[in-house]
Amino acid sequence: MRITDTSDLWWKTAVIYCLDVETFMDWNDDGVGDFTGLSQRLDYLEALGVTCLWLMPFYPTPDRDDGYDITDFYGVDHRLGHLGDLVESVRTARDRGMRVIVDLVVNHTSDRHPWFRHARSSRSSPYRDFYVWADEPPADAQPEPTFPDRETSVWTFDERAGQYYLHRFYKYQPDLNVTNPRVRDEIVKMIGFWLQLGLSGFRVDAVPFLLETIGTTDVENTLPDPHDYLRELREFLGRRVGDAILLGEVNLPHKEQALFFGGENGDELTMQFDFISMQKMYLALARMDAAPLIEALQQRPTPARRNQWATFVRNHDELTLDKLSEDERQEVFAAFGPEPEMQVYGRGLVRRLPPMMAGDPRRIRMVYSLLFALPGTPVLFYGEEIGMGENLAAEGRLAVRTPMQWSRSKNGGFSTAAPSRLAGPVVTGSFGPEFVNVVDQLNDPDSLLTFIQRLTRCYRSCPELGWGEMKIIEQPHPAVIAQQTSWDDGHLVTVHNLSGEALVLPLQLEDLPAEIVLVDLLQDGTVDVDPRGSCVINLDPYGYRWLRVSEPGTRRLT
Repeated sequence: MRITDTSDLWWKTAVIYCLDVETFMDWNDDGVGDFTGLSQRLDYLEALGVTCLWLMPFYPTPDRDDGYDITDFYGVDHRLGHLGDLVESVRTARDRGMRVIVDLVVNHTSDRHPWFRHARSSRSSPYRDFYVWADEPPADAQPEPTFPDRETSVWTFDERAGQYYLHRFYKYQPDLNVTNPRVRDEIVKMIGFWLQLGLSGFRVDAVPFLLETIGTTDVENTLPDPHDYLRELREFLGRRVGDAILLGEVNLPHKEQALFFGGENGDELTMQFDFISMQKMYLALARMDAAPLIEALQQRPTPARRNQWATFVRNHDELTLDKLSEDERQEVFAAFGPEPEMQVYGRGLVRRLPPMMAGDPRRIRMVYSLLFALPGTPVLFYGEEIGMGENLAAEGRLAVRTPMQWSRSKNGGFSTAAPSRLAGPVVTGSFGPEFVNVVDQLNDPDSLLTFIQRLTRCYRSCPELGWGEMKIIEQPHPAVIAQQTSWDDGHLVTVHNLSGEALVLPLQLEDLPAEIVLVDLLQDGTVDVDPRGSCVINLDPYGYRWLRVSEPGTRRLT
């Protein structure tokens, strides 16, 4: 395979791991995770195969929205440590071969942020136009609140200010006015500040909301084109740190998402989460029919070389199903979240994968194998590697933001503090730390943790998955998704059986050399291919195979 300098596009083949410092590891035993605890667990993450850490918000906050209500964009919440602790974690991560990106949450602030406090004090405040105000909510149709179970409108009247202010999220999170050049200047300063401390980019929160101009007026004809603004941010990022990234949260249909990449130029968001394929994957799992996922992947726009899709099984939010039809959503609810407490906002689930799969290790491993085999960059949410479950007693999205389960000891080894002082309730029942924890799985060669380690190594040895072109291989079984991914002279065939039945899978491979053999990368064995490209693969119930196209007698390791 051609040797190419791809260091500036490191994210093409990264393994991203999202964690909340608050719930990852408590080193001073006050009940709240901290940066010192994170630093002590970086060797574990390196051994897991992680190459990029994504840190959820760690900024000073009243903590009414799990840290997404921010009072200072330039600091660290005192419960988690201070800037020196963060820099030490970033430096240590770099030493272990891991880059660090953080949440950039600039759609809104906390209502306790000094900007908003100043803005609401007077109409002549220099910070008044940092936010969006109206004497009366606009008469035209208004968007539905993001959290319709909590808010009835995106406008709230502020007695002190004497006006309504805009908030697409909770009322205690007033929206920033991105049409104000001073606000845009502040956002650039924030980006520059954190890059200077050694970060490698940002996961950009709620990108479409950030770029909206609801309630603003174009008095001086200064409203920026939203996509021009994204280009400016990407350009600034490139000037400061050439290989830094913007990973965007854009939950829109694929065609609309393509606009946020910047089209053929690829000069806006570096990466985007593939929400559509994720939702279709759960529909496929519920039906044990790969067709919905195959359709999503075939319709997904191919991004420019400077861009990439990020794939995931679940993230830190609700597992949204909002882009499915109502009937499709009900199918997924019936299969994986039939109880009301498992659902949220009428559109998503507050569950992790293992409980949804009834703890079936075959099915769980098949799904994670599929995640890593999909073209793009895989993103793991902390605890996925050991099969953590959720705690439905926790409110809403907090059900999946529970303390990391390190051992069988008190509080899962996260902290020795009293349970009442913990940052969140520990998972109980069959997915609690007595049964699911890191220590036990580290010593078990057959554990999910060991399997995920094998997957990360395998993925990193298959650059086709990050760089190459994928095509679906036609075959007769509806429950199977078969893919051939190619880059330069490397070819990988991956097959996944979404059903609980053993299958004999005939495949016809194309555009490959005449004399080849398929070498299994996840287990011992090979699959013979005849000169016409035909082969037969045996698949167990919920089976999966990663097969490297190789010449007979090849000396390559993978």
